[in-house]
Amino acid sequence: MLKRMSCVIAALALAAACSSQKVPAQAAVSAADQAFAAVKVEAAKYVPDEAKDIQSSLDSAKAALAKGDYQAALTEAQALPAKISALSSAIAAKKAELTQTWTALSAGMPQVIEAIKSRVDILAKAKKLPAGMDAAKLESVKTGLASITQAWGEATTAASSGNVADAVAKATAVKAKATEALATLGMPVPAGLQTASK
Repeated sequence: MLKRMSCVIAALALAAACSSQKVPAQAAVSAADQAFAAVKVEAAKYVPDEAKDIQSSLDSAKAALAKGDYQAALTEAQALPAKISALSSAIAAKKAELTQTWTALSAGMPQVIEAIKSRVDILAKAKKLPAGMDAAKLESVKTGLASITQAWGEATTAASSGNVADAVAKATAVKAKATEALATLGMPVPAGLQTASK
């Protein structure tokens, strides 16, 4: 009887301990969930790998909470605020880096596109093409120029709408195509554009 009573008391103590952890665990998971929700969209855009790690930890905390493992949920959730704070800093740093890259690309690219267009216009009117250039290559550059111009327009639109990540991705693709066109035309790649590509 005494042994049985001891088991009951132990069970009640365990239940009380679990119960006492339930509210803090729920609060910690909820707070972490709200904090992550505030930066989730930007995190996925600028630092997707870090965002996935935090989402995984949050899911793990929620799963533990659902199973009634309040200690595990609390431990997991309590580690998240520091991670989310670091994530916010990483987003800001990535934004600054992308903004700097966009500034460099947008400063040099319009002149490069204009230079390619000018050279294509001159060659199109020439009676004889220079060595290393033929009608097929010139036509290829013309077609590429149309694509470059359109893609650059899309990049500037993305930048104007505040989507710097998309703007840089599009501008980097434009830079690669422009560099190829310059090489085909036998024109040097401007130093500013080379720096922006690093």
